Amino acid sequence: MEKEPPVKKTSAPSVSQINAEFVTQLANKYWAPHVKNKLPFDAKVMEDIYQSEILKSKYVLICLTCVTVFYFSQYLENYLWVNYTPEVSNNAYLMSICCIVNEKFRENVPAWEVFKKKPQHFPYFFKCVMEMSLAGAKSNLSLKEQTILLLFLDHCFNSLEVDLIREQVQQLISLPMWICLLPARLQHELKKVPKLQKFWNLIKKNYEKMDKKDSEQADRERTFLSLLIKKFLVVLSSILPSGDVSMEKVHYCERFLELMIDLEALLPTRRWFNTVLDDSHFVVYCHLSGLPLREKEGHLFCQLLDMLKFYTGFEINDQTGNALTENEMTTLHYDRITSLQRAAFAHFPELQDFALSNVAAVDTRESLIKHFGLLSPNTLHKVGSYLCLLPELGDQEDTTYDKEFLLELLVSRHERRISQIEQLNQMPLYPTEKIIWDENIVPTEYYSGEGCLALPKLNLQFLTLHDYLLRNFNLFRLESTYEIRQDIEDVVSRMKPWQSEYGGVVFGGWARMAQTILSFSIVEVAKPNIGENWPARVRADVTINLNVRDQIKSEWEGLRKHDVCFLITVRPTLPYGTRFDRRQPFLEQMGLVYVRGCEVQGMLDDKGRVIEEGPEPKPKLRGDTRTFRVWLDPNQYQQDMTNTIQNGTEDPYETFNIIMRRKPKENNFKAVLETIRNLMNTECVVPDWLHDIILGYGDPGSAHYSKMPNQISTLDFNDSFLSIDHLKASFPGYKVKVTEENPSLQIPPFRIKFPLKNVKGKKRNADEEDGESREGDNTLVVEPHVIPNRGPYPYNQPKRNTIEFTPTQIEAIRAGMQPGLTMVVGPPGTGKTDVAVQIISNLYHNFPEQRTLIVTHSNQALNQLFEKIMALDIDERHLLRLGHGEEELETEKDFSRYGRVNYVLARRLELLREVARLQESLDVPGDVSYTCETAGHFYLYQVMSRWEEYMSKVKPKHGRNVQVEDAAAQFPFHKYFSNAPQPVFKGRTYEEDIDIAEGCFRHIKKIFTQLEEFRAFELLRSGLDRSKYLLVKEAKIIAMTCTHAALKRHDLVELGFKYDNILMEEAAQILEIETFIPLLLQNPEDGFSRLKRWIMIGDHHQLPPVIKNMAFQKYSNMEQSLFTRCVRLGVPTVDLDAQGRARASLCNLYNWRYKRLGNLPHVQLQPEFRAPNPGLTFDFQLINVEDFNGVGESEPNPYFYQNLAEAEYAVALFMYMRLLGYPAEKISILTTYNGQKHLIRDVINQRCASNPYFGHPSKVTTVDRFQGQQNDYIILSLVRTKAVGHLRDVRRLVVAMSRARLGLYIFARVSLFQNCFELTPVFNQLTARPLQLHIRPHEYYTEKRPEHPDQVVNNMPEMANLVYTMYMNLIQNAQNRQVMLLKPQDPDGLTDSNNISLANQAAADAESEQSQLEQMAEEPSTEQAPQDTPMEQQEENQEERPRMPEHPGRDSDSEDSGAEEDA
Repeated sequence: MEKEPPVKKTSAPSVSQINAEFVTQLANKYWAPHVKNKLPFDAKVMEDIYQSEILKSKYVLICLTCVTVFYFSQYLENYLWVNYTPEVSNNAYLMSICCIVNEKFRENVPAWEVFKKKPQHFPYFFKCVMEMSLAGAKSNLSLKEQTILLLFLDHCFNSLEVDLIREQVQQLISLPMWICLLPARLQHELKKVPKLQKFWNLIKKNYEKMDKKDSEQADRERTFLSLLIKKFLVVLSSILPSGDVSMEKVHYCERFLELMIDLEALLPTRRWFNTVLDDSHFVVYCHLSGLPLREKEGHLFCQLLDMLKFYTGFEINDQTGNALTENEMTTLHYDRITSLQRAAFAHFPELQDFALSNVAAVDTRESLIKHFGLLSPNTLHKVGSYLCLLPELGDQEDTTYDKEFLLELLVSRHERRISQIEQLNQMPLYPTEKIIWDENIVPTEYYSGEGCLALPKLNLQFLTLHDYLLRNFNLFRLESTYEIRQDIEDVVSRMKPWQSEYGGVVFGGWARMAQTILSFSIVEVAKPNIGENWPARVRADVTINLNVRDQIKSEWEGLRKHDVCFLITVRPTLPYGTRFDRRQPFLEQMGLVYVRGCEVQGMLDDKGRVIEEGPEPKPKLRGDTRTFRVWLDPNQYQQDMTNTIQNGTEDPYETFNIIMRRKPKENNFKAVLETIRNLMNTECVVPDWLHDIILGYGDPGSAHYSKMPNQISTLDFNDSFLSIDHLKASFPGYKVKVTEENPSLQIPPFRIKFPLKNVKGKKRNADEEDGESREGDNTLVVEPHVIPNRGPYPYNQPKRNTIEFTPTQIEAIRAGMQPGLTMVVGPPGTGKTDVAVQIISNLYHNFPEQRTLIVTHSNQALNQLFEKIMALDIDERHLLRLGHGEEELETEKDFSRYGRVNYVLARRLELLREVARLQESLDVPGDVSYTCETAGHFYLYQVMSRWEEYMSKVKPKHGRNVQVEDAAAQFPFHKYFSNAPQPVFKGRTYEEDIDIAEGCFRHIKKIFTQLEEFRAFELLRSGLDRSKYLLVKEAKIIAMTCTHAALKRHDLVELGFKYDNILMEEAAQILEIETFIPLLLQNPEDGFSRLKRWIMIGDHHQLPPVIKNMAFQKYSNMEQSLFTRCVRLGVPTVDLDAQGRARASLCNLYNWRYKRLGNLPHVQLQPEFRAPNPGLTFDFQLINVEDFNGVGESEPNPYFYQNLAEAEYAVALFMYMRLLGYPAEKISILTTYNGQKHLIRDVINQRCASNPYFGHPSKVTTVDRFQGQQNDYIILSLVRTKAVGHLRDVRRLVVAMSRARLGLYIFARVSLFQNCFELTPVFNQLTARPLQLHIRPHEYYTEKRPEHPDQVVNNMPEMANLVYTMYMNLIQNAQNRQVMLLKPQDPDGLTDSNNISLANQAAADAESEQSQLEQMAEEPSTEQAPQDTPMEQQEENQEERPRMPEHPGRDSDSEDSGAEEDA
């Protein structure tokens, strides 16, 4: 048997290697983008490259090193496709194109753009690919090459949103492909849906009219997939159950199954194909083949086959696309069995027992085999042909199928299947050792993208909501499993389990997050619930000894209810003292046998009772022994016990010897999985207008407000406009008709009546009426209105918006106020948050009875949003913030649930004091301000009566004039308003004074309205009840993070939480499933969702959600947010188009990525944007950094990239800027990799952190971590010198380029990045400027000096010397100044000792700084992590060495870089 090589991390070629390579030399002659005079196209060159370079790799599909070269040189774009014509097309040409397209998909880079630019030859190219796929060996193609073609076809079928691809692919998967069905099966299927017979007749007619050439092409397209399946079955049948096997055949079969799964998992491809696949008996052939019997080689094939079985039997109607209920699935199953029974009764007397049995008695696999296993192959064939599954068998003919196949065909088709929801409910939520270390399901972080995996994919479309939730459920579970695996491996290896002399376990180390178990016992196994076969509850007690530091002891004692822990069994085989090798398989070395999850119920007290959480202090326990009661997973327990009883295996629950906890922030996976599972078990009601969009079908614009039937014609824009001119400018293309003709009264706020475009009405016939309607279509009727006077106090005046919104921002606000789905794409600096806040404010004022839910990705974004909401005219009693993070709000106000309860109670007392003052002012006896209820009676009988009497006196009666003075003289509340600014009444006009009087009464009325709302808080006594009431009734604007929504859905639904609108900020950074869950935080009303608006604001051109595992990120596309998917589907978006953050020149570095991104006027006008950066010639510059001491990038640990030269250069520039007077808080240093971040922090700590002249920059972090933040000056290190790495993801590039407001300075290896096709729009601009740093050291931050010629810095050591010289001059000047200052202060010849010591200290600082700065120029910094450090030494030095990251460039730490302590 061919052995596969061990998976090893292939290092990308260095630039020097690439330059020396044969392909690069050819590229420089024929197609490289920077070459001016290229040689003409030569087919032989292309053929040689394919044969000698691309195919030379033995074990992988293609040579990755070469493809990297093609990326640099743009081989596909500049040579292959531009020269492709039918005349020069051949196998090598087609294969070269397919290889590079596949590689682009592997790297998640847009692949089809080059074909769109020159589409005329694509149909011919695709036809050739089809022919080659079928011809296979006849075209002299190896199986490896045929696998490449399969992968290319799979990418095509998954790119149906691209018009060019869809035109070619849809011919292969449309109804005419049913020509491949058995004639009897075809008739049977056509009868099921009457309309299909008509369509089929039409297809036949059109086919008969075709000429010979067209009909041959039609035949090729119709039969393509069917022939491809037949070809696959030949390859599959050649694999024997034992003996040698070609891994090329195995890979081909795996990729073919992947293609079949992808075709079945999309409704457009599945609709007709599913019947063809079923008719070919594909699953039966695969099941009976030799490959699944091979334990090692067939493992992945079996997993893929299980996925295919799942999708072939999916609960959906293929033709209509409707999800089938459990009842409908049962009916279908019964119909199949009864039709088989009828056939048996009528034609097969030997099956009479089967025919007369009830369905439940014969629909199990065992029963079916018992009845049908006795029949001869010919009889089985006849049964199959009677059911239209096999061709008719002649009277004298014998069947060509073997009995095993015929039996499996009938049994698999008719056996009872457990429903998908039952399977899900029986699934354990915690991963076990079998899943955690299965590479096909949870690949390592070094996944290269070469092979396929048994994972679901998140593409554009889903079959049903159940399918949508299930795929997300599985991926979320596996991504969590990956993180759990990392934690277990880290913790267990720290504990160093070894085998003792007597065969037991001895632990040579310890871990903060794990303890050895002293005893473990199951204390309760509750009876199953009705209809279930697993226990309702399983509880156990775990005892540990906490003889550790007090801090760690308190962490263990602080485990809260519902925290998840893991129980681990290790049985090491290595003797005491053996060193562990991280490169060897973990399980075998550590002897890890079992992993089971559990959920903490609580710690037990001395009497064995669970200590409940609450405000009461916890009892102090003696000694170090602690016992925790935990809930085990009942499903897992039932499976383990069944396995123990049936197979005699050992009981895992008697073997555990380690308990592991996890960080609370990373440990919420179980709650999210339970939420998704609960959603699948409930009738999850998505609004009708959203259902199809979420699944990816129908008209993508159907939920836009212009197509919604309940559009609102008149909207109050409140304070959105600053003036009537602003309003007119905000609606270009509309005529504005103002109802108020007096210009002085045309002031905001404005109500606007919009023309409704889709109102269904009678057809107009008259031309003039048509003209009227056309004119009315773009006329806005604007009505200025006055906000009613709210009272005489200054705080009564409403807060107003001061931002002059742009026309697109106003369109986004308008769309957000209308019902439907609004998607706002907000490039950096375009005021996304301001638009969000204005939408919230306008909804609050237009629909006071509606409630709005705000969801964001991070607490930081939520807090920014809240701070801006508080600045607008929104009553703070209606604001509520759920979850942790409210403590970070930059305000003294507490918006958490209990903070709001305290606010309401305090406000109630405040208002009751006002009632007492009012009572006193009216001389009313009694204690009316005791409760809200007594205050209500006082208002009704005392206040209202006085107001009505006053109004009757001052309202002019018919034929009687009222004097101006009367309005003030008769007013009954003068005494109460004596503390307002005087005079309250101006006495100028009667109308003005009456308006003031009504304002005063509104102020009083509001007091009593609020008290009426607060009355419930008097009746509810506990803080919990009050907080629930606040959430369900009082709050109008409720904010939370998406994680909190996923964790607390069950609690919110139980409380009866209701909302009408959802606004999501940072929507492109939220996982698909975490975006979906907030739509379903309420129970439907009468089977309908009350959700009216869904506003998503985000930017899909910036970084997506963080997925730590590369396989889930790339292969399963788990990083795709729902926002991004909607954009890909073509859902209409409002693209904000004016930025106000950065200089116009800096904006040009990223505005090419957006449709039309310009600048707000202030970016061109304000001095800070116009003035150059002092001391620096350019506002942005790319600085080339060559190797330092022969070293460029280094990789001390996998994916932990560092570049010492760039780190030192970046820090030197920071020090230079500080010496010129730049404030440290205005400078941030960013990098694209975690390793470099740690290195830069170390260099700063060594060079300048303790020196007051320099200090720390505002932030040193990764680009990914800095998304959503900004600073005036950004210093950026790109690190890599051998391969572009993950900066090829243009979204990361956009984030990196858009963080700076005034200056951006990038350190990189220019020769590497400038040729990368995806990065050219940016690097063309960067390389247009000099590639050495240009500085003006004589300019200072606060003052300008006379013009001096620019100074060019050639390299890092030169910059270090310059900074050193400047620093020494600065110190010298400071010493001289101090000496001068001291002389006049010392008339008696005595000096101040303090001043002398200060000068001496500065000199000492200078000397130590000198040695450090000289180091920069001469030798590498010692902080760079060593290449090989012994294991023990690494563990001892944990405090010095930051923990290695989980993923390239993903920032896994908090802002401090301290790792977990080990001692």
